[in-house]
Amino acid sequence: MERGRMSRATGSRPSDLPMRVQDSNRMSMVYTTPQSKFGKLNIPKPQSGTSERRTSFFGARTSGAGMPRNSTMSGFGGTEKIKDARPLHDKAFVQQCIRQLHEFLTEQGYPGTLSSKTLQSPSTKEFVKMFEFIYRQLDPTFEMPKSKVEEEIPAILKALRYPFVLSKCSMYSVGAPHTWPQALAALMWLIDSVKINWSLTKQELLFSDFCEDSDSIEEGAEYNKLFLDYTAETYSKFMQGDDTFEDEDEIFLAKLKRLYNVDEALLASMEEKHRMLSKEVEQLEKESQTDRLMTKRMEKVKLQADLKKLQSYRSSLETFKANLENKASELNDELDTTVSHLETLKLERNELQHLLQNQKFTPADVERINREKRELQQTISSLTKSLEEAEQHKWNEEIALAKVKEKAELKLAEYHKLARKLKLIPLSAENACGHDFEIRPFECGPGNMVQHKAQIQMLLRKLISDVEEENSRLTNTKLNLEESCEQVNSNIIDKANDLKQLREQKRKLDERLDLDMQEIAREEQEWAAEMESVEDHRKLLEKKVNYGYDEAVQQLKAAQQQYHLVLQETNEERRTVANNLASVFTTAADHLSITEKSLEDLHKQVQRICSKAVEEDEAAVQKLRETLKSFMSKANSLEGGAAGWS
Repeated sequence: MERGRMSRATGSRPSDLPMRVQDSNRMSMVYTTPQSKFGKLNIPKPQSGTSERRTSFFGARTSGAGMPRNSTMSGFGGTEKIKDARPLHDKAFVQQCIRQLHEFLTEQGYPGTLSSKTLQSPSTKEFVKMFEFIYRQLDPTFEMPKSKVEEEIPAILKALRYPFVLSKCSMYSVGAPHTWPQALAALMWLIDSVKINWSLTKQELLFSDFCEDSDSIEEGAEYNKLFLDYTAETYSKFMQGDDTFEDEDEIFLAKLKRLYNVDEALLASMEEKHRMLSKEVEQLEKESQTDRLMTKRMEKVKLQADLKKLQSYRSSLETFKANLENKASELNDELDTTVSHLETLKLERNELQHLLQNQKFTPADVERINREKRELQQTISSLTKSLEEAEQHKWNEEIALAKVKEKAELKLAEYHKLARKLKLIPLSAENACGHDFEIRPFECGPGNMVQHKAQIQMLLRKLISDVEEENSRLTNTKLNLEESCEQVNSNIIDKANDLKQLREQKRKLDERLDLDMQEIAREEQEWAAEMESVEDHRKLLEKKVNYGYDEAVQQLKAAQQQYHLVLQETNEERRTVANNLASVFTTAADHLSITEKSLEDLHKQVQRICSKAVEEDEAAVQKLRETLKSFMSKANSLEGGAAGWS
């Protein structure tokens, strides 16, 4: 931790990226606090460059640089929701986190099986094992519970002051594409916490070599006083709007050096040694990477792409070189003709000079020759001027040609970009249909270029017409489907109305059936009561037969009358019930076949009961008649005996 304080020789603003501990010996002393004396502070990770540069644990930054900050303590330990500025949806960032996780687990001796493919989308069980292994680096006695793991992990992260929320629902599907980046970020934060804990608990500190009496440094009252003074001074300036504390850092470092008797030369040598060892470690880590083959393959793909670009550029350069060579050959031919013409003019001049020297001229000849000479000089100057104008025109035409060529290349690049978006390039593209839509301006002559352009335009017109036909066909299909959908919806509405009416009719019939059943049950109860009364009456008749013939005759008459009444009432009620049942059956014959069957069974049961009651009444009447006959025979026998006695 002392080495972390000493490493900040020149203060600077913290990085705008999320805080990742790559080297525990390079932590800023502003963010390090002796854990044994002050505990852990809830320091959230810095926001991205587009938002606030830093979020203080004493409150959100509400003012710009140079303005006093709000010193309210509302944000300390609160539940303020911080936006995660890490690029969790960036595939490159996710792959980098996966590699770092794989390296950490491998270095620390993870007992389970590890592979890059497994870490792309691990299961919940594998995630729990990795979390338990990493957390044991902080607490070796930790044991993951067997149940409610999805509640335990977010609770542990919350207890560790993890600044972002990891929902309980995400624990059920950790390997899903929308939840794995958040879970992976939580693991990376936990790994950073482990590395910070390791750096805070190291026994060999930076100043251990400078101690006179012991091998370790005890942070006593002097150090605490220095550190608290430094913290108070830097925080007061931080609240005033400063982001760097270079002067305070230098003063604090000087005081620490005086306190611990630091040797600058030895410190420099140790830093150089540490730098060399760090380079060796980085080199060894790069050499021991397990995915070097994938890296080499990616490099090979990049090199192949660069090779293709270079080959295409080389072909374009060769074409341009050929054009320049053609132009140079034309210019050389023109130069040869000009030289030959110049030689001819020189010969003519020599001949004229020879004639001038050998002949005697009159003043008129001299005047004529001078005039011809002046005319020739004027002709030569005019031709020279024409030649210069021609060369200047040629240069302007070449510049215009280069500009036109550059514009054509830009148009061609836009055309190729649009063609790739429309999947027309290359030949194996989805919409290419085996045709070559790519324009190569330097691989063919002007005539072939025009022909190739006409061919591509014809194919594009055909493709546009096919697309328009397909679009019109799909539009017609869509209209037909919409009409069919509307028709089906109208049919559904009609059927729903019909179904509603049928349900209403069924409900009414059910209510009517319930009323009829209640009426039938009530009538059955009345019949049962009447049958009980008839039975009681029959028993009463049997008891009263012994009282005498007259009483028996009276009872017989009363029973016959009661029988006729009951029979008449039963027949009337049976006819009424039959009429009611017939009306009910005719009304609900199509919908209540089961009810009709049950009513028929009930009707048969009533008939059986009535017939049984009639048979029992007839048997009782027959018995009464037999009893009457027996009484009459007894009476006759008694009268005959009395007459004989008399």
